[in-house]
Amino acid sequence: MAGQDADVATTSRQSERKVILASSLGTVFEWYDFYLYGLLATIISAQFFSGVNETTGFIFALAAFAAGFAVRPFGALVFGRIGDLVGRKYTFLVTMGLMGLSTFLVGVLPSYAAVGVAAPILLVLLRLVQGLALGGEYGGAATYVAEHAPEGKRGLFTSFIQTTATLGLFAALLVVIATRFLVGEAAFAAWGWRIPFLISVILLGVSLWIRLQLEESPVFRRMKEEGTTSKAPLTEAFGRWSNLKWVLVALLGAVAGQAVVWYTGQFYALFFLEKTLKIDGATANILIAIALALGTPFFIVFGWLSDRIGRKPIILLGCALAALTYFPAFQMLTAAGNPAMAAAQARAAVTVTADPGVCSFQFDPVGKNKFERTGCDIAKAALAKAGVSYDSVTRERITGAPAHVRIGTRELVAPEPWRLAEEARGDAAEAFRRELSAATGEAGYPAAADPDAIDKPRVVAILFWLVLLVTMVYGPIAALLVELFPSRIRYSAMSLPYHIGNGWFGGFLPTTAFAMVAATGNIYYGLWYPIGVALLTLVVGLLFLPETFRRSIH
Repeated sequence: MAGQDADVATTSRQSERKVILASSLGTVFEWYDFYLYGLLATIISAQFFSGVNETTGFIFALAAFAAGFAVRPFGALVFGRIGDLVGRKYTFLVTMGLMGLSTFLVGVLPSYAAVGVAAPILLVLLRLVQGLALGGEYGGAATYVAEHAPEGKRGLFTSFIQTTATLGLFAALLVVIATRFLVGEAAFAAWGWRIPFLISVILLGVSLWIRLQLEESPVFRRMKEEGTTSKAPLTEAFGRWSNLKWVLVALLGAVAGQAVVWYTGQFYALFFLEKTLKIDGATANILIAIALALGTPFFIVFGWLSDRIGRKPIILLGCALAALTYFPAFQMLTAAGNPAMAAAQARAAVTVTADPGVCSFQFDPVGKNKFERTGCDIAKAALAKAGVSYDSVTRERITGAPAHVRIGTRELVAPEPWRLAEEARGDAAEAFRRELSAATGEAGYPAAADPDAIDKPRVVAILFWLVLLVTMVYGPIAALLVELFPSRIRYSAMSLPYHIGNGWFGGFLPTTAFAMVAATGNIYYGLWYPIGVALLTLVVGLLFLPETFRRSIH
């Protein structure tokens, strides 16, 4: 009898491991696909948008950038409904197939030079499919694993799903780095960038084969047998206040803060290293990859801990620590990653004095706008592009008065395009940019970070702290969302707030933060966005979010 019990226990553990492995591997694959575009956006933009006029190119590049994030909540609605009606297993098989196929097709998509304007249109359409697929994948995988997990272990089991986004980014980074190394930068820019997209078809085949071995979730099977599945999950989840209020609490009291901490700790940190601190892309990728490798096990640690002390305190503590430490952490990152820039900021502060009424709000997520309407625009755009932090000084409105840029004790006057003949405006703006570049160089502002001066251990330590905050807020979130909603509408109800939070609050964070930096000139000003959202989540979560870790989900 004891031997039979041991055999049953062994079989049960093997089944649990299979569920976790198959669900996690498939979700890693989907995140890998989704992040490739972000990592290769500059090269893809050159391949698909360079042939159109500047305005059209800007619109296409912005659409391709935003599409994958913007449609994720709609994917959550479409596939969440199917998951609650048809089942968890088959729904996330469909989403995986869509993601894999669309990613592979990006790798074979002809460039603008080959097929003209059809190329960017097709790319945007494939990004839309990717976003829809990802919107349906996460909720299905998290629900499926949670509904297989024993009582008291849901945080631990679902934490493996939480590692998948970081592992997907990590895998994409490794493949991109390896391909660049093997084929060389010139070949990679010309054709080698396609390789990471093409090999995704192998990952698709392996992941589909493993997931096909799985059975339907026991909770969904029981609902089917008892006839208790929802006939209209979307109406039930979002049309009834008794359920909708928990969707709103989940979004504002948990997911929004989790999302901005996640994107700040991984994507915005990478953006800051490359674009602001001017660390070369390969080095920045390697530093982030090391921090991710060190931090990833803590998703599981905090998932396990949430089974002991609860989901809510860990998530809200992560939001509080993020709000408290982001400014000092990124300031330390500047000192460690580009000490020459930090020294120049302290020694030769930069100010732009102008009438604010003639300065544009420099929203330029894909680098297509030139901002040459006024001298203020020209000066601020040049400083923002160079990653030079500056303070804006408001001057009394004087019609036609030019903008002044002070660098330490030196002062430059920006050209006013309206004063010049149209054919001379471009040359004047370019001459000023050269003069400004020379002045910032003389003041000690480096054009690029010195690789030998980077304090790599210190940079990795700071990045590890940022990733650790990510693991605190993200490790327990899947278990909390699953436990918050009844099983008959769980797939739909948990997927929508998750993807609004991560697709919109989080996905647009780098763009929003950089727009705030460009508008103010302060390279740290964009951090107010994630800090503000994290504090909102802290307040709403403390007041309204229930603790769920002792709930039964059956």
